[in-house]
Amino acid sequence: MRVRFAVAAAVMSLAFSVAAQSVAAQKEMHIVHAKGSFDIKMTPAEATDFEKANDIARLTSDKTWHGDFEGVSHGEMITGSTASSGSMAYVAIERMTGKLNGRQGSFTFSHRATMMKGDAPSAGELSVMVVPNSGTGELTGLTGSLIIHIDAQGKHTWTFDYSLS
Repeated sequence: MRVRFAVAAAVMSLAFSVAAQSVAAQKEMHIVHAKGSFDIKMTPAEATDFEKANDIARLTSDKTWHGDFEGVSHGEMITGSTASSGSMAYVAIERMTGKLNGRQGSFTFSHRATMMKGDAPSAGELSVMVVPNSGTGELTGLTGSLIIHIDAQGKHTWTFDYSLS
């Protein structure tokens, strides 16, 4: 009986310790809200026969970022569309290099988006997330998600909610 009680006490002690560490980790995680704009240059890549036959395009992107992130990024995007409905989707990988609120380093974004024909430029579903463990320098441990806003004149602005562990 004493052994069972000792084991139960040890398990409960361990559970309380893990819970306390989890609460402490959550308190340490501080979400920062950053914002700014970017200028973008998209360059189409040479289409393969498969891409031509299936309404798929590849593009490279070069961006200059302004605001709470000052720097540049380079990426590659693959888009797909449907001729019948005009719907489209894209996926992209983008490597960022610069300063985020004064912290120097680099990291990678992963993009995934869909939209319907006739939607406003900012409509549709968009997910832009920091690739886990991609941060370098003072941005090591960076996590977060980016939202891109496109106004009626085509100006791109962004908001980025992130944390550094």
